[in-house]
Amino acid sequence: MKRTPLFQVHQAAGARLIEFAGYEMPVQYSGVLEEHRTVRLKAGIFDLSHMGEFLFTGPEALGALQRLLTNDLSKLEVGGAQYSLLCLENGGIVDDVIVFRLAQGYLMVVNAANIAKDLDWIKAHLPEGVHLEDQSEDTALIAVQGPEAARIVQALTSLALDGLYSFEAAEDQVAGKKALIARTGYTGEDGFEIYLGAADAVAVWEALMAVGQPLGLVPVGLGARDTLRLEAGLTLYGHEIDERTTPLEAGLGYFVRFEKGDFLGKEALLKQKAEGVKQKLVAFTVEGRGIPRQGYPLLAPDGSVIGRVTSGSFSPTLERDIGMGYVQTAFAAPGTLIGVDIRGKARPAEVIKGRFVPSRTRRRP
Repeated sequence: MKRTPLFQVHQAAGARLIEFAGYEMPVQYSGVLEEHRTVRLKAGIFDLSHMGEFLFTGPEALGALQRLLTNDLSKLEVGGAQYSLLCLENGGIVDDVIVFRLAQGYLMVVNAANIAKDLDWIKAHLPEGVHLEDQSEDTALIAVQGPEAARIVQALTSLALDGLYSFEAAEDQVAGKKALIARTGYTGEDGFEIYLGAADAVAVWEALMAVGQPLGLVPVGLGARDTLRLEAGLTLYGHEIDERTTPLEAGLGYFVRFEKGDFLGKEALLKQKAEGVKQKLVAFTVEGRGIPRQGYPLLAPDGSVIGRVTSGSFSPTLERDIGMGYVQTAFAAPGTLIGVDIRGKARPAEVIKGRFVPSRTRRRP
């Protein structure tokens, strides 16, 4: 297994390590519930150095990415970031990504499990005039998330973070190390993701911990990262989205800009939009106790199978079991009563509108 530059830091902190996307990663430190609640109330620090980073430069970079991605990159100014999707010709999702417009080009951040696949897919569709550099191995990524995140990061940078809003980024220094500071995250909380050279990761992590611990900062593993993103209603590749699902089915139609011109998957998605999707991704709460695990059947009131669970967990914030999954479109409206087959027993559930907890990201007025 691969290891991030922060592996020894996790070992020293007593983290429980597991295999994830080919990396040996911390799943928890003090415990998932405690880490989750600390992020919601104070702040957590995450090692995301297993993620992939591709830099696109050259005169044809924008045009090439416009054809590869569903969102409209032409709307980005330098320092802007955008959520987008790579799609197959049939509309299936290759990956979901974040793209930053930098002074030198475009930085695409991809899911760790998809680095090799995405690289092959992109190269197969990249025209001449675009230089693609895989910077994944040389880049570390540290996230600080939670109500105290801005206070912690501001103590280590001269960049005025008050001028940075959600999905905006700037190149500066953190703890004296060159970094790209992005107001992005995967928790539903305000926070930052800090991209820096792999060799600088330990120094920056330790500086953040030194400043942050008096404010309640704790290291957070993959376990709490997953429960945090689930409460925030955020999709996860390999669960809510994959090559068998489309952005329209997953409720990500906002990030598909049909008006921008041609892009991979456009024709299939236009056809699906015109005909209507047959399944939709929904969020739901479960009555009583019983965690809906990935793959469990979702049921109509008469007991017939209408879909499947994609993610489920106990919600530390709501103190009840929650989940996401695909159902037939007729059962997707908020307030619809459905069931979950949990180990052979049907548990009552209700489809909800939107996310489980309100977003606290800092949107530009």
